[in-house]
Amino acid sequence: QVCKRKCSEVQRCTPCKQPRCAFAAPDGGLENGGGGEAASNSETGHCHLPLCPLPSSSSSSASSSSSPADGCCGLGLHADLPHRTENTLFFPSQVLSHLTVKERCLCASLVCKYWRDLCLDFQFWKQIDLSGLQQVNDDLLVKIASRRQNVTEINISDCRAVHDHGVSSLASQCPGLQKYTAYRCKQLGDISLCALATHCPLLVKVHVGNQDKLTDAALKKLGEHCSELKDIHLGQCYGISDDGIMALARGCPKLQRLYLQENKMVTDQSVRAVAEHCPELQFVGFMGCPVTSQGVIHLTALRNLSVLDLRHISELNNETVMEVVRKCRNLSSLNLCLNWSINDRCVEIIAKEGRSLKELYLVSCKITDHALIAIGQYSSTIETVDAGWCKDITDQGATQIAQSSKSLRYLGLMRCDKVNEETVERLVVQYPHIVFSTVMQDCKRTLERAYQMGWSPNTSNTS
Repeated sequence: QVCKRKCSEVQRCTPCKQPRCAFAAPDGGLENGGGGEAASNSETGHCHLPLCPLPSSSSSSASSSSSPADGCCGLGLHADLPHRTENTLFFPSQVLSHLTVKERCLCASLVCKYWRDLCLDFQFWKQIDLSGLQQVNDDLLVKIASRRQNVTEINISDCRAVHDHGVSSLASQCPGLQKYTAYRCKQLGDISLCALATHCPLLVKVHVGNQDKLTDAALKKLGEHCSELKDIHLGQCYGISDDGIMALARGCPKLQRLYLQENKMVTDQSVRAVAEHCPELQFVGFMGCPVTSQGVIHLTALRNLSVLDLRHISELNNETVMEVVRKCRNLSSLNLCLNWSINDRCVEIIAKEGRSLKELYLVSCKITDHALIAIGQYSSTIETVDAGWCKDITDQGATQIAQSSKSLRYLGLMRCDKVNEETVERLVVQYPHIVFSTVMQDCKRTLERAYQMGWSPNTSNTS
């Protein structure tokens, strides 16, 4: 419909075919040599003309009120584009760049032949997101690999029909691949990741969480060939052990983000290795891994550490946590949920020493009102505090942290049963800049969002 728009006051442009690599020059020609071809192709009926410019802001009122001329290659959309001038051109590629792969293939490519050609252009196939599409299989990846060798990023999360053969074919044809994401692809194993490591040495991001078949062999390959790796997610890859993590740490000194979750064969040796060989680490997560305070203490060497996830660490003492906060001065987010050993004294030291700390998560920790009071009294930076499921938190702690903290913007009180809902209602009114999270308050916010989106109880009943 965009390409068939009519203009009653301005004569429409003659339909013309444009090369995908052509773009308009300031003088109205084509910068890829198309200006010389225009004359020669006019005899054959193929003209290569620049796209129709949008009307300028300086146009007369009569011309500005009329619709711009739209050929089958131009877009005269009445969008409020910033800083629009006389030479401003509007390309369909600017629209297509904001669409997903599915939207380009199933919608935009059906507008006209020119748009179809644009949708097949290499510039839109550098980043490919196929996540959740069950139709994606090895044959499709092989076709992508054979035709689109410039792929730099691909996401095949939840694609259950993709196997090692398809990923290996893609890797062999796309040496410039930089980002690979494949969450919950349990059918994939070492073969695919080893192929990626061998053929794609420029990899900077590898997210392969929840792949049971991965072993240390794949991590050793990454360490051998991918020295530029900066971001890796290996959560719930149960076949990985210290040998793989240590080899990865030695071979990838530029690593900035490392996330592990419930990797039962990853111990203190891995923590020591990444702290020693990866000094640029900024994000570290060892949720549910069998590491202890003896390993966590080595993280004090990471001066750039900003996010630390230590949820559900069975042997984590308060002294280790306090020392990490003291030494890691750039720490902005600390997650200590599900650690029953964390107490009020530890939280007080965190509030005093964490000068850059903005987020503190304490769900199911052994804290009382004194911890919340200390945060409000000593910290001027903490914006988010989650104290859910802390049974000893009462109205006093919730009230005093809201009164004394100048930076607090979120307070989680989910299932803090000693905090009365009447107290929370009063705090919501007194401190509107703070979001209080309880079962009742979250339900109210959900209901308000539903009303804003047009939902009503009557329409729900009739449907």
